[in-house]
Amino acid sequence: MSSDPTPPGTGHLRVREDRGRTVLELHGEIDIAAAVEIIPHLDALTGRPGARIVIDLRHVEFFDCSGLRLLHRARHRVLDRGGELRLVCTHPLTLRVLKVTGLSRLLPPAPSLDAALEQPEATSGTL
Repeated sequence: MSSDPTPPGTGHLRVREDRGRTVLELHGEIDIAAAVEIIPHLDALTGRPGARIVIDLRHVEFFDCSGLRLLHRARHRVLDRGGELRLVCTHPLTLRVLKVTGLSRLLPPAPSLDAALEQPEATSGTL
C-alpha cells in the first residue's frame, strides 16, 4: 500500500492506492468550501477510463448537500467511463443522510475500508 501526500490546495482530501484501487479519504467538514477544493482532484481521478475508486468517509465530521453532490458527481463520472466506485461510511448521521436521499441505494456504503476493497464486483446500485 502506498500513500500519496494530500493534494495541494486541500486539507480535506488524502489520495492513496490500496489493493489496485484509488482511495479518496475525505476529512473534516465536507461543506461547500471543502467541495470547491476537492472537485478538481475528484474530477482528475474520476475522469480516467476504468477508474477503480473508493471514497472513504470515516474521517468526516460534517457532511452536507455539497458532500452528496460530490458523491453523485464521482459516481456519474466513474460509471460513464466504465469504472467502479465504492463507498465507506460508518457515521450514523451521514448514513442517515445517504439513506434518506436515496444515495445509499445508488452507492451502498461498506462498513470498513477492508470490506469495500474486498468486494468482488462493483457496488453501484440502481434506483
